Amino acid sequence: MEFRPLGRTGLNVSAICLGTMTWGQQNTEAEGHAQMDRALAAGINFFDTAEMYSVPPQPETQGSTERIIGSWFKARPGARDKVILATKIAGRSPMAWVRKNDEAMLDGGWTRQTKKQIDYAVEHSLKRMGVDHIDLYQLHWPDRGYSGFGFQTYKDYKPDWERFEDILERLETHVKAGRIRHLGVSNESAWGVMRFLQESDRRGLPRMASIQNAYNLVNRVFETGGLAEVSLREEVALLGYSPLAQGYLTGKYRGGAIPQGSRKAIADRLQRYEGPGAEFAINAYLDLAQELGIAPEHLAIKFALTRPFMTSVIIGATSMAQLESDLAAADLPWSEAIEDRINAIHRRQPNPCP
Repeated sequence: MEFRPLGRTGLNVSAICLGTMTWGQQNTEAEGHAQMDRALAAGINFFDTAEMYSVPPQPETQGSTERIIGSWFKARPGARDKVILATKIAGRSPMAWVRKNDEAMLDGGWTRQTKKQIDYAVEHSLKRMGVDHIDLYQLHWPDRGYSGFGFQTYKDYKPDWERFEDILERLETHVKAGRIRHLGVSNESAWGVMRFLQESDRRGLPRMASIQNAYNLVNRVFETGGLAEVSLREEVALLGYSPLAQGYLTGKYRGGAIPQGSRKAIADRLQRYEGPGAEFAINAYLDLAQELGIAPEHLAIKFALTRPFMTSVIIGATSMAQLESDLAAADLPWSEAIEDRINAIHRRQPNPCP
């Protein structure tokens, strides 16, 4: 397993990160434990979760993934010391049940990144996982309006959003107390990253070490929206999620197929990868993989792994067979010829699934 620096933290994380968001809904506790065992054996030292998980988000399963990680730590003495553990606090959202519908906690009935909600989220993530610290604590998405998660148009809540310095100052209290070691953002823009860095530099506050954004063959906007340069120049590590485009780049949904037990069958929330131009681009990459004699999931994951701005690719699986296949992608030889073929498709249909 290859290891890469996590920004300026001094930590080295595995180039593959174990994603966990299906545990507690599509996967049982025992299956989550088995995946963590296998990941650790494969050399993965980096696990990612969130207070909101499992997905699709719902009150009945919120926090279940963190609890499964916690029960694994409890059953595996010494395992906590082998894992760089990342979790996330929800951004602005009407999902009031993430805060147990506590009106005194909620801001206008919304989940936010206010001081009191940050305190609540940190406390409860630590409790669910049974740990005394979180290695990387990430803002799952911004408190302000932002055209992320596949939205094609810009939106804003100005001036009604938490100031960057206020968020950092509150998180700093948890860093100083030892409950959090490092900070990161997720589903963030280049402007948002730079504003956090600016306030850190100006006020001596903790620095954002990483950014967790979607990155895959049909969504390369990280390269064109300024974030790739920010990541490289400012040493803000990219943790790329959805390298398989929620399964579309495996070919499992090709031709309108909906496999039993798949995410689309369970909850039809894959619209990000079903917009104009998506089918053409996805099929082109699937055809390329077939022509080259490569498993399509290997082509997609290896593509993400070979980007100069990529620190760790987050993989998720609902079966051990899927996990084994994802792990094997790291061994795929890469070449300029493959790179050229991919870029030719990208030029014909760039970023249909932002």
